[in-house]
Amino acid sequence: MAYVKLVELRRCSVDGGAFVEHAGRELAVFRFDASPQVIVIDNSCPHASGNLSGGKVRGGVVVCPWHHWEFDLATGACVDSPQARVRRYPAEVRDGFVYADIPASEHVPRG
Repeated sequence: MAYVKLVELRRCSVDGGAFVEHAGRELAVFRFDASPQVIVIDNSCPHASGNLSGGKVRGGVVVCPWHHWEFDLATGACVDSPQARVRRYPAEVRDGFVYADIPASEHVPRG
């Protein structure tokens, strides 16, 4: 496991997303009040690269602000087309910070 510190939990609004960049990878961190629970996914919508951290969250689903594609935060799958999905990373809260298991061995191309 390659857990890395991403962001202070207090920077993540409850039932909302926060944009984080780590090692060239754009991520969206979502915080829910329970425990507190956090979910980390790739920030880019697979349809047209919309900013998922800026999307509305309703009932555990984030809605892409560009074309309204919906993604189940528990699985990363698109609600209407499960073949489309965003990558989800194991995440946890430690000492007031969000950590996620981000594979260090994967190369992330820069635009």
